[in-house]
Amino acid sequence: MTAPDSASAERARELLREFPVVDGHNDLPWALREQVRYDLDARDIAADQSAHLHTDLARLRAGGVGAQYWSVYVRSDLPDPVPATLEQIDCVRQLIDRHPADLRAALTAADLEEARREGRIASLMGAEGGHSIANSLGTLRGLYALGVRYLTLTHNDNVDWADSATDEPKAGGLTAFGHEVVREMNRLGMLVDLSHVAATTMRDALDTSTAPVIFSHSSSRAVCDHPRNIPDDVLERLPANGGIAMVTFVPKFVLQAAVDWTAAADDNMRAHGFHHLATTPEAMKVHRAFEEAHPRPVATVATVADHLDHMREVAGIDHLGIGGDYDGTAFTPEGLNDVSGYPRLIAELLDRGWSRSDLAKLTWQNAVRVLGAAEDVARHLQSVRAPSNATIESLDGASGA
Repeated sequence: MTAPDSASAERARELLREFPVVDGHNDLPWALREQVRYDLDARDIAADQSAHLHTDLARLRAGGVGAQYWSVYVRSDLPDPVPATLEQIDCVRQLIDRHPADLRAALTAADLEEARREGRIASLMGAEGGHSIANSLGTLRGLYALGVRYLTLTHNDNVDWADSATDEPKAGGLTAFGHEVVREMNRLGMLVDLSHVAATTMRDALDTSTAPVIFSHSSSRAVCDHPRNIPDDVLERLPANGGIAMVTFVPKFVLQAAVDWTAAADDNMRAHGFHHLATTPEAMKVHRAFEEAHPRPVATVATVADHLDHMREVAGIDHLGIGGDYDGTAFTPEGLNDVSGYPRLIAELLDRGWSRSDLAKLTWQNAVRVLGAAEDVARHLQSVRAPSNATIESLDGASGA
């Protein structure tokens, strides 16, 4: 990796002081659940947690993070995901309450701007996977009332009403109930997150949503052919929709050689009795042993920048953002090892000729605009439409999808 020159590094830090990063996805709450069962003294993010986590307050500050969507993800194979999702929401609230000088709860675009003026990190929540609403629009509204501001329609597995990128197609995109979920999210002001979903689901959601959508942590399929990434025809639709694609850093999604290596590593995890996404100390020991025997291909800052260059060409600068997926991945690119790394990416883009105004949109302005636009759509829809009480049985039939 070629290091950015010192002038670019300083320019990057200066820009982030004015236009900090709105990061679309960080799995710290799940890491805290897995590692210490929410014992926030054992993983106090006011202290250096570099031995255990990608995230702590000092490194968020060093990385120029001004707003974070904390993922309230739970695994889709849990027998009852809703209580676990509520525990994740509670974890975020506890973090905010423990660190009021650094973190501020945020629900709106205005809250983001106020946090920036205060010098605090705006803390939002996104639920990762439609399984967290248990086929219930009332539960969807409950999550919104508790502060969740986006829902990723699927995680790695299909839900009854939407197809995932990494499961066998079942619905062919969105079912009738899936379209109703999107409409109700628009009415609430909850962002429709299309990371993890099948390309058919992306297209169906764009056909239905009257508010801007987001990809909270996805990169370009043209640059790295992984189903978790965004095809160009979908990127081309973002200007008309007003949404944003927030590039992710996960090596197995950004570097083609890492795609093949990861498939073998995942098989090894399962062979040792672990979920392939597990990040517990025991699971990481298995990961490290596999890596020692089979050195993994290394993504770099330049790898991620290549995705942004292409996505900018296809979707335009007004439709890009950043979603690192820290603490939700076992491996990170060289130079983007944790949440302190964002200035290196900005410096790389400066060296590639990105302007200051381009980078302000990438880091801060686009994400704030999209949340505000979703709020505007919701205000209108709430004036003309009542909450939907449709059920999956009424729209999709007794057997769902």
